Amino acid sequence: MQTSNTPISELAILLVEQAPDALIFADQTGTIRVWNSAAEKMFGFGASQAIGENLDIIIPKALQEAHQRGFTRALAERSTKYAGQSLPTKAVCADGTQIYVELSFAIILDANGAAMGALAHARDITERFNKERTQRKRLQELESILASADA
Repeated sequence: MQTSNTPISELAILLVEQAPDALIFADQTGTIRVWNSAAEKMFGFGASQAIGENLDIIIPKALQEAHQRGFTRALAERSTKYAGQSLPTKAVCADGTQIYVELSFAIILDANGAAMGALAHARDITERFNKERTQRKRLQELESILASADA
């Protein structure tokens, strides 16, 4: 279905580039092939810096091995166990700061059903994560005070 006179291939490029969330596509080797402007803003790497690099540029060192195992498994199975879900995790920005991101994934299959790579939608949730952590901590403090009062 076409919604305008714009060819569908041009429309697809515009949709990716103007998406409000970071869109990152990595091929079977984990090499970044698509990196939209929202990814540039979120992670601080320009497209020319990110495209052609491994996904490890945004994955904290402590998580890289687990990520690689999951990535390899998802491509082999042609699906992800997180389908239809969002996964909160840590990521690394170009300046070395860590942020919290919410990720959703899709394994992209070619016309023959072979896995071409993985697409991730990412959203920065650092502010929300920190606020919720503060609220959880405060709730624990209040519960502790109540438990002491009851004793």
